Amino acid sequence: MAIITQARPPGQAPAGPKPIHGEQRDAGKQSLIYLFLLVPMAALAAAVPFAWTTGLLSWTDIAIAVGFYILTLHGVTVGYHRLFTHSSFKPNRAVKVTLAILGSMSVQGPLITWVADHRRHHAFSDKEGDPHSPWLYGTSAWALSKGFWHAHMGWMFEPRNTTNEERFAPDLRKDRDLVLIDKYFWLCTVATFFLPAILGGLITMSWTGALTAFFWGSLVRVAVLHHATWSTNSICHMIGERPFKSRDKAANFWPLALVSGGESWHNSHHADQSCARHGVKRGQIDTSARIIWFLERAGWVTNVKWPTEERLAKLAVD
Repeated sequence: MAIITQARPPGQAPAGPKPIHGEQRDAGKQSLIYLFLLVPMAALAAAVPFAWTTGLLSWTDIAIAVGFYILTLHGVTVGYHRLFTHSSFKPNRAVKVTLAILGSMSVQGPLITWVADHRRHHAFSDKEGDPHSPWLYGTSAWALSKGFWHAHMGWMFEPRNTTNEERFAPDLRKDRDLVLIDKYFWLCTVATFFLPAILGGLITMSWTGALTAFFWGSLVRVAVLHHATWSTNSICHMIGERPFKSRDKAANFWPLALVSGGESWHNSHHADQSCARHGVKRGQIDTSARIIWFLERAGWVTNVKWPTEERLAKLAVD
């Protein structure tokens, strides 16, 4: 397969002789991917009939699910994505470690693997080499259906579709804190599934409360977060508005803005990849940018790359 070279975004390793693909995942790792993606999805599919037939959905379950969703969502959007992938700001050590742990609790893969995949996506966006473009099979109805599945989640089920971390994330591999958190991704996964259950059990002082909190606050919450993130890869590369110039088909899709933490302003992001705010226009919801703003005001992060009117004017479609 030909290696395509493009201008690299900030925070991405320079192109070089190293291959873009890493080693093929072994059967054990591939089985874990199936387990941690499909089991929460099954719970999500069963959520409505489960609540309807059993009535086992309380305000405690809702509060726990929403709370963990907000924490782990922004662990991905602020941490995995805007900080570790694109260097949109410079954090102190406590913020760096906290965001890395919360991002790992989203069950979207170890930190360094996630960052390497995403940097590769930007390097080859919607072209050969992109790990999850919906446009790789053509533009017919069947090709786009196949492409949507591939971009949304199918790419993770392909054992050979891995990314060379030495090429795309050498900076993270040199950070001892991040290497340690990456190594203990399994522990973050255990925590994200069992902490809601423990919390639900303690609040209600019952095994039923623990079990329902596990169902709603762990399984269903992880599944909803997965699909919110995956939709940025699929939907936001297929439909929406494109007010800014980018080298691909990334689009802004406003219905996903709240549940994605502002990530669905995807055309804006691809036009200016290191920018800390993706919802750059008035009224565009971007909770991730608001959190970065708060961290900056508190003095916990510096060198935030905010958008400027001049920059936006240069990027705007004529």
